[in-house]
Amino acid sequence: MSLDRDMSQDLLEQVNQALNLGTALRIQGGNSKAMLGRPVAGEIVDTRNHRGIVSYDPTELVLTARAGTPLLEIEAALHEAGQMLPCEPPHLGPEATLGGMVAAGLSGPRRPWAGSVRDYVLGTRVITGHGKLLRFGGEVMKNVAGYDMSRLMAGSFGCLGLLTEVSLKVLPRPRQCLSLRLALDRHQALAELAEWGQQPLPISAACHDGEALYLRLEGGEGSVQSARQRLGGEVLDSRFWSDLREQRLAFFDEPEPLWRLSLPTATAELDLPGQQLIDWGGAQRWLKSSAPAQQIREQVARVGGHVTGYAPGDDSSAPLPAALMRYHRALKQHLDPQGLFNPGRLYPDL
Repeated sequence: MSLDRDMSQDLLEQVNQALNLGTALRIQGGNSKAMLGRPVAGEIVDTRNHRGIVSYDPTELVLTARAGTPLLEIEAALHEAGQMLPCEPPHLGPEATLGGMVAAGLSGPRRPWAGSVRDYVLGTRVITGHGKLLRFGGEVMKNVAGYDMSRLMAGSFGCLGLLTEVSLKVLPRPRQCLSLRLALDRHQALAELAEWGQQPLPISAACHDGEALYLRLEGGEGSVQSARQRLGGEVLDSRFWSDLREQRLAFFDEPEPLWRLSLPTATAELDLPGQQLIDWGGAQRWLKSSAPAQQIREQVARVGGHVTGYAPGDDSSAPLPAALMRYHRALKQHLDPQGLFNPGRLYPDL
C-alpha cells in the first residue's frame, strides 16, 4: 500500500486560515533539526503526510518529491538507480524529510568538493505568506526563471514560506570509494590539505579527530588507486563518514555543548577551550566546549568565520550586520508580510 499523498490543498487551507486569524505557524517535518535556531511559538504545520516521489528520471539526473517525503525513501530510490544526493545531507534522525533537508541547508563531508544543498535545488513549490501556492524554478539547470528564489529556500528554516515540493539534481555514485587513515597531527594535516587542494587528487572528504587525518577518495579505479599509493596510510571502513555526518562518532558523545564553526579553509588551529574535530578539509570545525558563546563568536569572527550552536533552544545566531539584516527583512516582508512562518527561528526580528 503506497503512502504517497498530495496534501498541498490541505496545507494551503491551513495557511489561509492562519492568515485570516493572524496565527503564527511553526513548520515541522521529522523535527530532526529542532535543536537549531530559536524556539518558535505557533500552530504546528506537519508536512509528513504530504509525501511521495512525484517524478524521477535517472537518465535526466532529476528527482522531484513532496516536502514530507522521508530522506531514507529518496536515498533508497537513488541507490537502486546507482545515483546519490551529492551534498550528502545529514539526517540527524530517522524521520528526516526532504523539506527539512532543504530548509536546514546542511551538507555532509562531501560539501567542499561537490557543493551544498543549495547548489542542487532546481525548483520548488512554496506556499507564501500571501496564501498562494507558487512554483519557482524548474527541473533543468538551464531554467533560470525564479531559480534564485528556490535557492533562497535552502537554509531559510521555513522563515520565507512553506515548502511543498522540491526538484533536485542528482548525480551517479562514484565507481570506486576508498577511505584512508593517516597518522598526522592537526598542524601537519591542515598544511597537507592546503597543498593537496591545489592538485588533481580525487579527495571527497577530509576529517581530523585530534589524532589522525581521515581521507575519502572517490572516482575511477585508476585515479583512486594512484592517489592511494601516493598518500599511503591504512584503509579505513567507509562507515566512518556516515558516522561523522550523523554525529555518531565518540567525539559527539561528550557532554559539553556542541558548536559548528564555519571557517576559511586555510585557518590555523583555533585557541579555544574544549575538543575540536576538523571537517570539510578545514572549512568546518566541530567544537565541544563550555566556553561562553561570546568568547567563541569573537574568536571565530576574527578569522572571518561563523558560529552555530547545536543546543536545543539555543539562540545561536550572531547579530547580522545592519545592511545584511535590511535585505533579510525586505525578503521576509515580500514573501511573508504578516510574519506567519516560523517567526524568530533565525533571528528575533524575522
